[in-house]
Amino acid sequence: MPDTDTPARILVVDDDRIILDSLGEFLHLEGYNVEPALSFREALQTLERQPVDLIITDVNMSGGNGFELLHVVRKRYTQTVVIMMTGYGTIESAVEAIKMGAYDYLTKPIIDDELKVCVERAINQQAILRENRVLKDRLDRRYGLDTVMGQDYRMLKVFELVEAVADSKVTVLMQGPSGTGKSLIAEVIHQRSERRNQPFVEVSCGAIPETLLESELFGHVRGAFTGAVANKPGKFKAAAGGTVFLDEVAAASPALQVKLLRFLQSHQFEPVGSNKTETVDVRVILASNTDLEAEVHAGRFREDLYYRINVVTIDMPALSERVGDIPLLARHFLERFSADMKREILDFEDQAMQVLQGYHWPGNVRELENAVERAVVLCKGHYIGKGDLPPKLTESAASLEPTVTYQPASLKEALEEPEKRIIEAALRANGWNRQLTARKLGINRTTLYKKMKRYGLDTEPVPVR
Repeated sequence: MPDTDTPARILVVDDDRIILDSLGEFLHLEGYNVEPALSFREALQTLERQPVDLIITDVNMSGGNGFELLHVVRKRYTQTVVIMMTGYGTIESAVEAIKMGAYDYLTKPIIDDELKVCVERAINQQAILRENRVLKDRLDRRYGLDTVMGQDYRMLKVFELVEAVADSKVTVLMQGPSGTGKSLIAEVIHQRSERRNQPFVEVSCGAIPETLLESELFGHVRGAFTGAVANKPGKFKAAAGGTVFLDEVAAASPALQVKLLRFLQSHQFEPVGSNKTETVDVRVILASNTDLEAEVHAGRFREDLYYRINVVTIDMPALSERVGDIPLLARHFLERFSADMKREILDFEDQAMQVLQGYHWPGNVRELENAVERAVVLCKGHYIGKGDLPPKLTESAASLEPTVTYQPASLKEALEEPEKRIIEAALRANGWNRQLTARKLGINRTTLYKKMKRYGLDTEPVPVR
């Protein structure tokens, strides 16, 4: 049997007590934990108490046959492997059992050596299924939408678009400031598509010299330029069947933009220095931290390429536009880094969280991630304090602390401006959700609405692009 710390649990189901005892004794001597069941109903009761690794079941039983049990297992206990057995074996019934998801089919009388080999293989199969499940869970945690983290309505719109386009072939363009998570969104789209088992290749166009970018994408042949001592396939060919993510696409030269346009239209290209046309099936996701439409108007980006890639556009909001997501993101990073560094840090102190929410985050989510990682390293207790944060955050918070000066006015008039700022900040932090904002401020929604009308805050501002 496989070398495991815990013996596999096997459920044996047969309405013949002699066969049941015989199989149970043999499997017990082989080192397995055996659960016997004399009927379909008894087998279900055993499974409800605790799932098993393997089921060996007779086909013909009273009160529910083996095929019915197999159907239930395939529906409710997907990690359990099933072996069918019968005294009236036919090719047709064996084929039917395999089609329904049985691992194997044995004919009575059961031969010990045959059963031993079959069980060992089935247990190995069960281990593979369990490992695949673990890997899938890890992928889901890494590439599921919950990894992007966000409750702001702008991020919810992003999630909706990702779900809509992930399993299509459409070209996706993402726009937004650096550090907002465009690369992660591209990976999520790839992992939630039918291409998930094929390569995901990321290319930062702005990080590669203009003279080498074409070769990096399309490859080159030997002698194409100085230093080209051998043929080299490009990123598009390396990602065949998968996805290429082109970040900072605005950095592409006019000549390269022409070739990109052709590739997006036909999936064809020629490596640098070659006249041979190659075709490759690749999905392309592009991103830019500059407004490409403005680049088109300025004459720096081809209009035809822009309209070709602007099929579905995902606008990634700056972190400063979704302040309400900062606690969620910060705690997510805290949990991750605490686990990685084996630190028992529970949360942020209130002052520290206020600093995080008050900072303008020019580096967006990436900067927040780095700040939390630093804080986890420096924290000496169980809670991250204001002093554990980068100095520029605390200095920024100190510069924003209000200085109160008296101007001739009633107390009611003097409090209006601070109240307006607090309400506006709360509205922004909660994505202009009035009900949530009212709850956070401790007032009813009618009172909030009256104050919003009074201060001219009843219309949500349109973000500047």
